[in-house]
Amino acid sequence: MQRVGESGNSMNRRRFVGGCALGALAASRPFAWAHPEGRLDQIGLQLYTVRDGLKQNCEETLATVAEIGYTEVEFAGYFGHSPRDIRKMLDRHGLAAPSAHISYDVLGDKWSELLEDCHTIGHKYIVCSWIDEKVRMQSDGWKRVAQTFNRAAASAQEASIQFAYHNYFYEFVPVDGRLAYDLLLAETDADLVKMEMDLCWITVAGQDPQKYFDRWPGRFQLVHVKDIHRIPPAPGPGQVDPDGVAQEMTTIGSGIIDWKRLLRLAEKTGVKFFFVENDSPKASMEFLRGSYKYLRDLRF
Repeated sequence: MQRVGESGNSMNRRRFVGGCALGALAASRPFAWAHPEGRLDQIGLQLYTVRDGLKQNCEETLATVAEIGYTEVEFAGYFGHSPRDIRKMLDRHGLAAPSAHISYDVLGDKWSELLEDCHTIGHKYIVCSWIDEKVRMQSDGWKRVAQTFNRAAASAQEASIQFAYHNYFYEFVPVDGRLAYDLLLAETDADLVKMEMDLCWITVAGQDPQKYFDRWPGRFQLVHVKDIHRIPPAPGPGQVDPDGVAQEMTTIGSGIIDWKRLLRLAEKTGVKFFFVENDSPKASMEFLRGSYKYLRDLRF
């Protein structure tokens, strides 16, 4: 099966990951991301950040990522490369890939094939990263999403793969007086469906990660580390300007997010994997280097 990734801005992510197969090696090392002194031992990268470089030269881009110091990557597209080829590239450059992103529309007929690709490359997590608005806006749409997640996650567990969901901002808009994110957490099986919290988008949506870490211990095993200069004005009540938010994203540590606090909270709740990301980097390699240095030196 041909597998093609696409470039684009943050709101093109559904198309970017929708046609992707899974893949990539992950070392199973619970809580090994954190050092006893309060620092990150393992710093990962969501490869959507360098999608343009991957499209031009996948292996050269992976080599640069490894050279900077990142040891783990999370995929969101393979640009036509087979799972076997991706695995070889990772091995050559000493990288592991604990997880990969897919879109909601992949949770169908080709699900079992995608799970096989996980084993070919070595993924331990498969993360749904986008749900189309047409699905979200259906009557009982979020309940249907929860049911679909439970079904997909059950078959993933049989294949020794952990299913997870990555949030944006739209999960925090009230639906019939209830946040969709709260509904997903309540109506998905806690063992089958874990969460990858995007620490920037949840902040943009006006929510405090601590509330969710405290209420749902053990549900959050991966996070996206993403910083922002400022939260742009909303176009209307309860709304978010996603493109405006993406343009405000910046090098980790140079924005408004309190990383000492959030990393300390994450350590307590049992987060295993941290992936640096920028949805719309203006200079991706400069962003990668600056963000890595900040997190490498940070003590919390």
